[in-house]
Amino acid sequence: MIYLSLFLGFLKVGIFAFGGAYAAIPLIRDVVLENNWLTEEMLTYIIAVSESTPGPIIINLATYIGSTKGGILGALVSTSAVITPCFFIILLIASFLKKNIKNKFVNMLLEALKPCMIGIILAVGASMMLENITNFHKENSINTTSLFITIFLLSINFLSKKLFKTRMSPIYLILISALTGLVVYGC
Repeated sequence: MIYLSLFLGFLKVGIFAFGGAYAAIPLIRDVVLENNWLTEEMLTYIIAVSESTPGPIIINLATYIGSTKGGILGALVSTSAVITPCFFIILLIASFLKKNIKNKFVNMLLEALKPCMIGIILAVGASMMLENITNFHKENSINTTSLFITIFLLSINFLSKKLFKTRMSPIYLILISALTGLVVYGC
């Protein structure tokens, strides 16, 4: 039964995960919490780990959750369920775009989708940041350590833009984040 549940849950994620993995995080959160596969806090940790490991975050999440719930077979089931719809949708889109890429209405539609996806990603990022900084699910307080780390990383990112007139590589930001976490939490 768990394999069918994993397959249907991640198939739903795969079908409706438009805008990339960050835009799909609310859908993943709903599926995972609805099925009681992980707690909200554990899911937040797994999202952080999935973001910092190689590969697409959505596949990393599906593989991890599938393996915790159903072992290797669970990982294969959930990963294939999340990948299959994307594979066929991309095939359809590629064949459509190949024929219609010069159409001005298709280009207008593609341009219109950009701000929508940016808005979804910003909303998810802001929600995760606020959830990490506040401990409302525990004691209605501010987690000063998380607030410090967030301000520190935002400052580094902002200063790199001002000083070097270029965006900081996400790789450097991930490495700085990992080192900061090690120093602050003393792992």
